[in-house]
Formats: sequence, C-alpha cells, structure tokens
Amino acid sequence: MNNYVRILAAIAFLAGCGIAANAQMQDSIIAKVPFQFIVNGNTLPAGTYTVRHLSNDTFGPLILTNRDNGSSVFVKAYLGDYASADKPVVSFQQVGEQRFLSTIQTPFDIYQIPASRSAIMEAAAKLRSSGMSSGGSGAE
Repeated sequence: MNNYVRILAAIAFLAGCGIAANAQMQDSIIAKVPFQFIVNGNTLPAGTYTVRHLSNDTFGPLILTNRDNGSSVFVKAYLGDYASADKPVVSFQQVGEQRFLSTIQTPFDIYQIPASRSAIMEAAAKLRSSGMSSGGSGAE
C-alpha cells in the first residue's frame, strides 16, 4: 500500500510539473519586428524576438530575447486585460521616427508597457524641431 501512495504522489507531481511547463510555453510568443524600437529605455534592433515570462507568475516580469544575437532585456509591464483572441500581437507607439513598445498580447493575456514620459517628450521635441508630422499610433 505504501508503494502505491508513493507512485501516485510521483505521478501527481510529474503531471503538475508538465501542466506548469505547458502553461509557460503557451504564453510565450515570437515576434518579428522590422524596425528599431525602444522598451524600458533600451533601444533594440530590428529582429526576431521571443517574449516570455521570467517565472510562472502571470504578474511577474517578462523577458524579451533577440533570437538573432541572444541578447535579452527585462520588460516592466502590467497585466492590462485578458486576451479574447488567440492571435499574439505586439504594438508600438510611434513618435516621429521612434517607436516605443506599448503592448504585448499573448494567447492568454494583454500586457501594457509604459513608455518613459521623458523619452516620449524628447522624441516629440525632436519631431517639432525638425518640422515633421507625427506618425501613427502603432504598428503590428
């Protein structure tokens, strides 16, 4: 009887690990970004990026990894809403020629990434001084 309890406990543990790993895998996305962009004060090059949770905590930080060169950056984001569609999307706020990562939608959640107000003001000032008109509100 004691062996059956241990076997049952081991199966339950392994099943739980598999479910947690599967949930984390499903919530990661791959995005091809065809332009340079800014996130949390870091300017990142165009490329293919993987976005995933640093831990199993939905409210925890995200990590953005450039698949081309392996560099990573932590993304300070907050859970804005739950996704109603299964199409992952990344969105950007554009000010002049600069694009700021603003939203990451995974199959399950939508994360808002606040851009630095000073960085947006600086980009807007450059835009005004160059006499250019403002770009759109986002890109996918």
